[in-house]
Amino acid sequence: MQGNVEKVKEVIEQDIWGLIQDFLNITLYPFNGDEDGKIHITVGVVLLVVFTFVVTTIALKLIRIFLTRKLEENDKLKFISVFKFIKYLVYLIVVILTLSSSGIDITVLLTASAALFVGLGLALQELFQDIIGGLFIIVDKSLLVGDIIEIEGRVGRVIDIKLRTTRVLTRDDKVMIIPNHKFISEILFNFTQNHRSTREFVSVGVAYGSDTERVQAILLECAKEQTGIVKKPEPFVLFDDFGDSALVFSLHFFVTDSFVDPKIKSQLRFKIDNLFRLNGITIPFPQRDVHMFHPASASNPTIPPKNEENS
Repeated sequence: MQGNVEKVKEVIEQDIWGLIQDFLNITLYPFNGDEDGKIHITVGVVLLVVFTFVVTTIALKLIRIFLTRKLEENDKLKFISVFKFIKYLVYLIVVILTLSSSGIDITVLLTASAALFVGLGLALQELFQDIIGGLFIIVDKSLLVGDIIEIEGRVGRVIDIKLRTTRVLTRDDKVMIIPNHKFISEILFNFTQNHRSTREFVSVGVAYGSDTERVQAILLECAKEQTGIVKKPEPFVLFDDFGDSALVFSLHFFVTDSFVDPKIKSQLRFKIDNLFRLNGITIPFPQRDVHMFHPASASNPTIPPKNEENS
């Protein structure tokens, strides 16, 4: 009985485990440098890297769930945008440590691939700019998921920040994909950088001779009744200018969602127009005075006669 056990043990160690070791030691990419710089990427190394990737992914997912389980939705989105870049950095570190622990000299591998990296760097220069731009976005916190931004005249809400691009949902429900280097090379307006509320305004002109105090009261009444406008800080009216054809006023108010402020402004204009009509306040159209000048006749003595030359 003891002999049978020894035979089974010997078969497992020499045959089965030996086959597994031979399979894991199959060289996929040999590189022969000097004696201290040999690199052999084997099946075992590849499987080890894949295994560490899987384990790292599961661990990072569990960590993300644990850290965000009690966060508000907006805070959770902001954390996820930062966590994505941390995840890529962790993946890079894990790969380097895994290869190094497998006996591969990383410096030799990088040296052998230097020419390839230079070529890729030149060909993918803009890609690297996008990646660096994405890292800067997270470091200086100039952009977070959920922010309302304006870039190149388009306003949108940030819905996703990736390593190379950022996705923005515009007001007409279209997704705009922006390379990350745009955010560090161009002017960006972030409506929600400091707080969620922003100040907006609607301009209107009234005819000369109108009761300006009454105009102010009507504008404030419209703002008070409009949904989407916060009560604090309170709306206010500015008498902007004596225009060419009208007295120009502006109604300033605060909203908590700048993404939908065009709808709020449109509803305000409807209310202002209706209340102005009910109160006899006129919104004038541009007026111009046209002066007609008739050209002087040929008999006008002030016009000198033409000189005629003798032939």
